[in-house]
Amino acid sequence: MHIRRIDDRISVSPQITADDVATLKAQGFTAIVNNRPDGEEAGQPAGDTIADAAAAAGMAYHAIPITHAGFSHPQLDAMAAILTEAEGPILAYCRSGTRSCNLWALARAKQGGDPAGLVAAGGAAGYDLSGIRPTLDALAQG
Repeated sequence: MHIRRIDDRISVSPQITADDVATLKAQGFTAIVNNRPDGEEAGQPAGDTIADAAAAAGMAYHAIPITHAGFSHPQLDAMAAILTEAEGPILAYCRSGTRSCNLWALARAKQGGDPAGLVAAGGAAGYDLSGIRPTLDALAQG
């Protein structure tokens, strides 16, 4: 696993496996967010497999698949709710971690987060959010 910490609340990573869930639990994560649609790539673990491993470890599991169609307000709202309601650190994953980082930033902007701070936090984790900065600005303004 290549986990990138964005802030105290959330980290992102590329695809995880069911075997990774115990390690995530040991590292203090309490929730997993799957931002990858099933069947996106051959050999990818099914979301249900990760969900079962999370349940067995006593962790929350949420699926907010992001496809090539992009992001929608219901997806942003779902991520915002998880960020608000999770009882500890969250790991969000997708193929590379990029969609998960973008979804986090968009959801936080919609919650009123500072776009410049969101871009900086994403950059510190290795993700360039400059391409979505206009959207972050628009969401933050309501």
